[in-house]
Amino acid sequence: MKTNRWVEVLRSVHIPRKYLLINSRAHAHGEYFDPQHLRRVIRSLRLMMKAGVISGIVFADAYYLQAISDAAGDEASELEAVPGVNFMLDTRDRILEILEFISGTRFRLPGTLVLDRSLNRRLDALAEVSARCREALPDVKLELLANEGCLYHCPYKLTHDCHLALVNMGQPLDTRRINRELGCMRTLQRNPSLLFKSPFIRPEDVDAYAPYVDVIKLCGRTLGATFLLRVVEAYLRGEYSGNLLDLMDAMDGTAEWLHVSNDRLPAGLLRQLTSCSKECRTCPYCRSLIETCAKPKAIRLERADSRGTPSGS
Repeated sequence: MKTNRWVEVLRSVHIPRKYLLINSRAHAHGEYFDPQHLRRVIRSLRLMMKAGVISGIVFADAYYLQAISDAAGDEASELEAVPGVNFMLDTRDRILEILEFISGTRFRLPGTLVLDRSLNRRLDALAEVSARCREALPDVKLELLANEGCLYHCPYKLTHDCHLALVNMGQPLDTRRINRELGCMRTLQRNPSLLFKSPFIRPEDVDAYAPYVDVIKLCGRTLGATFLLRVVEAYLRGEYSGNLLDLMDAMDGTAEWLHVSNDRLPAGLLRQLTSCSKECRTCPYCRSLIETCAKPKAIRLERADSRGTPSGS
Protein backbone atom coordinates (compact mmCIF):
# COMPACT_ATOMS: atom_id res chain seq x y z
CA MET A 1 0.00 0.00 0.00
CA LYS A 2 1.34 3.45 -0.93
CA THR A 3 2.24 5.85 1.88
CA ASN A 4 -0.47 8.33 0.83
CA ARG A 5 -3.06 5.58 1.18
CA TRP A 6 -1.75 4.76 4.66
CA VAL A 7 -2.12 8.43 5.56
CA GLU A 8 -5.80 8.29 4.53
CA VAL A 9 -6.37 5.11 6.54
CA LEU A 10 -4.65 6.48 9.64
CA ARG A 11 -6.65 9.72 9.45
CA SER A 12 -9.82 7.65 9.63
CA VAL A 13 -8.71 6.01 12.90
CA HIS A 14 -9.79 8.40 15.64
CA ILE A 15 -7.41 7.66 18.48
CA PRO A 16 -4.98 10.19 19.96
CA ARG A 17 -1.72 8.31 19.41
CA LYS A 18 -0.78 5.98 16.56
CA TYR A 19 2.48 4.10 16.08
CA LEU A 20 4.09 2.34 13.14
CA LEU A 21 5.09 -1.23 13.91
CA ILE A 22 8.65 -2.06 12.84
CA ASN A 23 8.99 -5.14 14.98
CA SER A 24 11.11 -7.63 13.06
CA ARG A 25 13.79 -9.03 15.34
CA ALA A 26 16.35 -8.45 12.56
CA HIS A 27 16.58 -7.00 9.05
CA ALA A 28 18.54 -7.97 5.98
CA HIS A 29 22.15 -6.79 6.20
CA GLY A 30 21.77 -4.45 3.26
CA GLU A 31 18.85 -2.59 4.83
CA TYR A 32 21.09 -1.28 7.60
CA PHE A 33 23.49 0.33 5.12
CA ASP A 34 21.58 0.85 1.84
CA PRO A 35 21.03 4.62 1.46
CA GLN A 36 18.24 4.10 -1.07
CA HIS A 37 16.30 1.79 1.27
CA LEU A 38 16.75 4.12 4.23
CA ARG A 39 15.65 7.13 2.15
CA ARG A 40 12.43 5.30 1.24
CA VAL A 41 11.73 4.56 4.91
CA ILE A 42 12.46 8.13 5.95
CA ARG A 43 10.36 9.54 3.11
CA SER A 44 7.38 7.52 4.34
CA LEU A 45 7.96 8.62 7.93
CA ARG A 46 8.24 12.25 6.84
CA LEU A 47 4.93 12.13 4.92
CA MET A 48 3.14 10.60 7.90
CA MET A 49 4.69 13.09 10.32
CA LYS A 50 3.66 16.05 8.16
CA ALA A 51 0.14 14.65 7.97
CA GLY A 52 0.10 14.34 11.77
CA VAL A 53 -1.01 10.69 11.69
CA ILE A 54 1.78 9.02 13.69
CA SER A 55 3.34 9.69 17.07
CA GLY A 56 6.23 7.26 16.79
CA ILE A 57 7.41 3.78 15.93
CA VAL A 58 7.48 0.49 17.83
CA PHE A 59 10.77 -1.29 17.19
CA ALA A 60 12.44 -4.61 18.00
CA ASP A 61 15.77 -4.22 16.18
CA ALA A 62 18.09 -1.69 17.81
CA TYR A 63 20.49 -1.80 14.85
CA TYR A 64 17.68 -0.76 12.51
CA LEU A 65 16.52 2.05 14.78
CA GLN A 66 20.08 3.38 14.90
CA ALA A 67 20.37 3.16 11.11
CA ILE A 68 17.14 5.12 10.62
CA SER A 69 18.21 7.67 13.23
CA ASP A 70 21.56 8.24 11.50
CA ALA A 71 19.95 8.65 8.08
CA ALA A 72 16.96 10.73 9.19
CA GLY A 73 18.73 13.55 10.95
CA ASP A 74 17.06 15.83 13.44
CA GLU A 75 13.55 15.25 12.07
CA ALA A 76 13.56 11.90 13.89
CA SER A 77 13.25 13.90 17.12
CA GLU A 78 9.55 14.38 16.30
CA LEU A 79 8.89 10.66 16.77
CA GLU A 80 8.91 8.45 19.85
CA ALA A 81 10.85 5.19 19.70
CA VAL A 82 8.87 2.62 21.69
CA PRO A 83 10.59 -0.70 22.50
CA GLY A 84 8.37 -3.63 21.55
CA VAL A 85 7.22 -6.25 24.01
CA ASN A 86 9.91 -8.64 22.79
CA PHE A 87 12.57 -6.58 24.55
CA MET A 88 11.22 -8.42 27.63
CA LEU A 89 11.37 -5.45 29.99
CA ASP A 90 10.98 -7.23 33.32
CA THR A 91 13.30 -5.19 35.58
CA ARG A 92 14.02 -1.53 36.21
CA ASP A 93 17.60 -2.05 35.01
CA ARG A 94 16.48 -3.45 31.66
CA ILE A 95 14.10 -0.53 31.24
CA LEU A 96 16.72 2.10 32.06
CA GLU A 97 19.24 0.50 29.69
CA ILE A 98 16.86 0.51 26.72
CA LEU A 99 15.94 4.11 27.47
CA GLU A 100 19.66 4.95 27.61
CA PHE A 101 20.04 3.42 24.16
CA ILE A 102 17.10 5.40 22.74
CA SER A 103 18.45 8.61 24.25
CA GLY A 104 21.63 8.04 22.20
CA THR A 105 19.60 8.17 18.98
CA ARG A 106 17.78 11.16 17.52
CA PHE A 107 14.38 9.72 18.46
CA ARG A 108 12.29 10.91 21.39
CA LEU A 109 12.03 8.77 24.49
CA PRO A 110 8.80 6.74 24.62
CA GLY A 111 5.70 7.85 26.47
CA THR A 112 4.70 4.25 27.05
CA LEU A 113 6.47 0.98 27.89
CA VAL A 114 5.15 -2.57 27.47
CA LEU A 115 6.40 -4.73 30.33
CA ASP A 116 7.39 -8.34 29.78
CA ARG A 117 4.52 -10.82 29.75
CA SER A 118 6.21 -12.97 32.44
CA LEU A 119 5.29 -10.28 34.99
CA ASN A 120 1.64 -11.17 34.46
CA ARG A 121 2.34 -14.25 36.59
CA ARG A 122 4.78 -12.64 39.04
CA LEU A 123 2.77 -10.01 40.86
CA ASP A 124 5.43 -9.28 43.48
CA ALA A 125 7.97 -8.58 40.74
CA LEU A 126 5.37 -6.59 38.79
CA ALA A 127 4.62 -4.46 41.85
CA GLU A 128 8.32 -3.74 42.34
CA VAL A 129 8.98 -2.87 38.68
CA SER A 130 5.86 -0.72 38.56
CA ALA A 131 6.74 1.20 41.74
CA ARG A 132 10.32 1.85 40.65
CA CYS A 133 9.20 2.99 37.19
CA ARG A 134 6.59 5.31 38.69
CA GLU A 135 9.33 6.86 40.78
CA ALA A 136 11.95 7.18 38.03
CA LEU A 137 9.61 7.72 35.05
CA PRO A 138 6.45 9.40 36.37
CA ASP A 139 5.23 10.52 32.93
CA VAL A 140 5.57 7.12 31.24
CA LYS A 141 2.51 4.88 30.96
CA LEU A 142 3.01 1.18 31.67
CA GLU A 143 1.31 -1.60 29.70
CA LEU A 144 0.87 -5.36 29.97
CA LEU A 145 0.11 -7.71 27.09
CA ALA A 146 -2.97 -9.73 27.99
CA ASN A 147 -3.72 -12.34 25.34
CA GLU A 148 -0.61 -13.53 23.56
CA GLY A 149 -0.98 -17.07 24.90
CA CYS A 150 2.64 -18.14 24.41
CA LEU A 151 4.27 -20.70 26.69
CA TYR A 152 5.65 -19.40 29.99
CA HIS A 153 9.28 -18.33 29.38
CA CYS A 154 8.89 -20.05 26.01
CA PRO A 155 12.10 -21.88 25.01
CA TYR A 156 11.25 -21.42 21.33
CA LYS A 157 10.49 -17.70 21.48
CA LEU A 158 13.78 -16.10 20.42
CA THR A 159 14.30 -18.54 17.56
CA HIS A 160 10.67 -18.11 16.49
CA ASP A 161 11.20 -14.34 16.33
CA CYS A 162 14.27 -14.93 14.16
CA HIS A 163 12.26 -17.21 11.87
CA LEU A 164 9.60 -14.52 11.48
CA ALA A 165 12.32 -11.99 10.65
CA LEU A 166 13.63 -14.34 7.95
CA VAL A 167 10.11 -14.67 6.53
CA ASN A 168 9.92 -10.87 6.40
CA MET A 169 13.17 -10.97 4.39
CA GLY A 170 11.53 -13.28 1.86
CA GLN A 171 12.79 -16.66 3.10
CA PRO A 172 10.29 -19.52 2.52
CA LEU A 173 10.05 -20.77 6.13
CA ASP A 174 6.88 -22.58 7.26
CA THR A 175 6.86 -21.30 10.84
CA ARG A 176 3.54 -22.98 11.59
CA ARG A 177 4.92 -26.38 10.58
CA ILE A 178 8.00 -25.81 12.74
CA ASN A 179 5.81 -25.00 15.75
CA ARG A 180 3.44 -27.87 15.05
CA GLU A 181 6.09 -30.56 14.60
CA LEU A 182 8.92 -29.33 16.84
CA GLY A 183 7.74 -26.46 19.02
CA CYS A 184 4.98 -25.05 21.18
CA MET A 185 2.00 -26.61 19.39
CA ARG A 186 3.59 -30.04 19.77
CA THR A 187 4.31 -29.30 23.44
CA LEU A 188 0.69 -28.38 24.14
CA GLN A 189 -0.61 -31.36 22.19
CA ARG A 190 1.37 -33.64 24.49
CA ASN A 191 0.58 -31.76 27.70
CA PRO A 192 -2.32 -29.29 27.34
CA SER A 193 -2.24 -28.43 31.05
CA LEU A 194 0.86 -26.31 30.32
CA LEU A 195 -1.41 -23.73 28.73
CA PHE A 196 -2.36 -22.52 32.23
CA LYS A 197 1.25 -21.53 32.83
CA SER A 198 0.96 -19.20 29.86
CA PRO A 199 1.03 -15.63 31.23
CA PHE A 200 -2.31 -14.56 29.77
CA ILE A 201 -4.70 -12.23 31.59
CA ARG A 202 -8.33 -13.32 31.42
CA PRO A 203 -10.99 -10.62 30.85
CA GLU A 204 -12.32 -11.40 34.35
CA ASP A 205 -8.94 -10.57 35.95
CA VAL A 206 -8.07 -7.25 34.31
CA ASP A 207 -8.98 -5.18 37.37
CA ALA A 208 -6.40 -7.03 39.46
CA TYR A 209 -3.66 -5.35 37.42
CA ALA A 210 -5.02 -1.80 37.75
CA PRO A 211 -2.69 -0.89 40.67
CA TYR A 212 0.38 -1.68 38.56
CA VAL A 213 -0.22 -0.57 34.96
CA ASP A 214 -2.15 2.02 32.98
CA VAL A 215 -3.05 0.00 29.88
CA ILE A 216 -3.95 -3.59 29.04
CA LYS A 217 -2.65 -4.32 25.55
CA LEU A 218 -4.44 -6.79 23.23
CA CYS A 219 -2.80 -8.56 20.31
CA GLY A 220 -3.87 -10.71 17.36
CA ARG A 221 -3.89 -8.36 14.38
CA THR A 222 -2.79 -11.17 12.02
CA LEU A 223 -5.84 -13.31 12.92
CA GLY A 224 -8.32 -10.92 11.34
CA ALA A 225 -11.21 -8.63 12.26
CA THR A 226 -13.51 -11.35 13.62
CA PHE A 227 -10.89 -12.45 16.14
CA LEU A 228 -10.09 -8.87 17.18
CA LEU A 229 -13.75 -7.94 17.66
CA ARG A 230 -14.31 -11.02 19.84
CA VAL A 231 -11.26 -10.18 21.96
CA VAL A 232 -12.03 -6.48 22.36
CA GLU A 233 -15.66 -7.16 23.28
CA ALA A 234 -14.65 -9.79 25.87
CA TYR A 235 -12.14 -7.51 27.57
CA LEU A 236 -14.52 -4.54 27.52
CA ARG A 237 -17.21 -6.67 29.18
CA GLY A 238 -14.76 -8.21 31.60
CA GLU A 239 -16.07 -11.71 30.94
CA TYR A 240 -16.18 -14.41 28.31
CA SER A 241 -18.28 -17.58 28.22
CA GLY A 242 -16.69 -19.34 25.25
CA ASN A 243 -13.43 -21.15 24.59
CA LEU A 244 -10.63 -19.34 26.45
CA LEU A 245 -8.24 -20.26 23.64
CA ASP A 246 -10.38 -18.30 21.16
CA LEU A 247 -9.07 -15.14 22.87
CA MET A 248 -5.39 -16.13 22.60
CA ASP A 249 -3.26 -14.91 19.70
CA ALA A 250 -0.63 -17.68 19.79
CA MET A 251 -2.97 -20.58 20.60
CA ASP A 252 -5.14 -20.59 17.50
CA GLY A 253 -3.65 -23.97 16.53
CA THR A 254 -4.50 -25.46 19.93
CA ALA A 255 -8.00 -23.92 19.77
CA GLU A 256 -8.65 -26.06 16.70
CA TRP A 257 -8.70 -29.25 18.79
CA LEU A 258 -9.26 -28.17 22.41
CA HIS A 259 -12.12 -26.28 24.08
CA VAL A 260 -11.39 -24.70 27.47
CA SER A 261 -14.65 -23.43 29.01
CA ASN A 262 -13.64 -20.05 30.36
CA ASP A 263 -16.80 -19.67 32.46
CA ARG A 264 -16.12 -23.01 34.19
CA LEU A 265 -12.68 -21.97 35.43
CA PRO A 266 -12.62 -21.33 39.21
CA ALA A 267 -13.00 -17.82 40.59
CA GLY A 268 -9.65 -18.05 42.38
CA LEU A 269 -7.69 -19.03 39.29
CA LEU A 270 -5.57 -15.89 39.14
CA ARG A 271 -4.57 -16.17 42.79
CA GLN A 272 -3.56 -19.79 42.29
CA LEU A 273 -1.59 -19.17 39.10
CA THR A 274 0.28 -16.15 40.46
CA SER A 275 1.28 -17.87 43.68
CA CYS A 276 2.28 -21.32 42.40
CA SER A 277 5.83 -22.68 42.40
CA LYS A 278 5.76 -23.56 38.66
CA GLU A 279 6.99 -27.05 39.63
CA CYS A 280 4.43 -28.91 37.57
CA ARG A 281 5.85 -32.37 38.22
CA THR A 282 4.73 -32.22 41.85
CA CYS A 283 1.47 -30.30 41.43
CA PRO A 284 -1.76 -31.66 39.88
CA TYR A 285 -3.66 -28.34 39.82
CA CYS A 286 -3.46 -27.51 36.10
CA ARG A 287 -4.00 -31.12 35.09
CA SER A 288 -7.19 -31.10 37.16
CA LEU A 289 -8.33 -27.95 35.32
CA ILE A 290 -7.94 -29.76 31.99
CA GLU A 291 -9.99 -32.67 33.32
CA THR A 292 -12.83 -30.49 34.67
CA CYS A 293 -12.92 -27.46 32.36
CA ALA A 294 -11.62 -28.66 28.99
CA LYS A 295 -12.54 -31.21 26.37
CA PRO A 296 -11.20 -32.19 22.95
CA LYS A 297 -13.20 -30.89 20.01
CA ALA A 298 -14.94 -33.36 17.75
CA ILE A 299 -13.34 -34.00 14.37
CA ARG A 300 -15.23 -32.10 11.67
CA LEU A 301 -15.64 -33.77 8.30
CA GLU A 302 -16.68 -31.85 5.22
CA ARG A 303 -19.78 -33.06 3.45
CA ALA A 304 -19.00 -34.34 -0.05
CA ASP A 305 -21.19 -33.62 -3.08
CA SER A 306 -22.48 -36.34 -5.46
CA ARG A 307 -19.09 -36.54 -7.15
CA GLY A 308 -17.29 -37.14 -3.85
CA THR A 309 -15.83 -33.62 -3.81
CA PRO A 310 -15.89 -31.81 -0.43
CA SER A 311 -18.39 -28.94 -0.34
CA GLY A 312 -16.81 -25.59 -1.08
CA SER A 313 -13.94 -27.13 -3.11
